[in-house]
Amino acid sequence: MGIISWIILGLIAGALAKLILPGKQGGGIIVTIILGIVGAFLGGWLGSFIPGLSNGINHISIGSIITSVIGAIIVLLIYGAVVGRRR
Repeated sequence: MGIISWIILGLIAGALAKLILPGKQGGGIIVTIILGIVGAFLGGWLGSFIPGLSNGINHISIGSIITSVIGAIIVLLIYGAVVGRRR
């Protein structure tokens, strides 16, 4: 999948992850987009280890969106834990 597809998928994943996991992570929309893109990469990488989802990382599909959202949720949780410690 091309970098533009990963960015678009990251936007979708970041928005969905923020809807699923609302909270006081802070950072606004820009940080959410960046975390969504990082989560898309993480979800795609983790999805490559699951035999049935290896096709999902080659194009935008329901499987790639789900794995990207899971990756974005993981990244949001880590970001919330790191930012929460600073406050």
